[in-house]
Amino acid sequence: MIPAMTEILTTDRLRLRLVTEDDAPFYLALANDPAFIEHIGDRQLRTVDAARSGLREGPIAMQEKHGHSLYLVERLADGAPIGLSGLVKRDTLEHVDIGYAFLPDYRGCGYAFEAGQAVVRLAARMGIRRLAAIVSPGNAASIALLRRLGLRLERRACLAPGQPEVDVYLADLEG
Repeated sequence: MIPAMTEILTTDRLRLRLVTEDDAPFYLALANDPAFIEHIGDRQLRTVDAARSGLREGPIAMQEKHGHSLYLVERLADGAPIGLSGLVKRDTLEHVDIGYAFLPDYRGCGYAFEAGQAVVRLAARMGIRRLAAIVSPGNAASIALLRRLGLRLERRACLAPGQPEVDVYLADLEG
């Protein structure tokens, strides 16, 4: 059982909670999924120790610094870790953005939309008035999800030298 203090929110089928270093085996599998590498990037995480370090330097550090991060998404029915979804503050974007990634077996089941809706509501409760998202222009599934969540294409941008362009989506949130 996950301690209550690490739980961020629940939906009908899902629990979103803070990630811990113990989630490294899950994160290793997710970060090495071919679709993750294609659409998000190759994090060069090849061992559990590297994944543990990636969690510590990524979501765990972001949570400590900003009070939000990517959260582990678990199925309520069995506690299976199925993905990440949450709020990211990037130095290269003005606004906080929604991020998500799910293991292949859990795509197409409505989990990303369910978690995404909850994260959008959480952002509004946190006082975030403008929510961004970035997506690879060829990632049709993610683009469709962002549109369903109420985000609209704002522009195409290169967020870092030498990196591919991404589409930047935005939504105005109500408190």
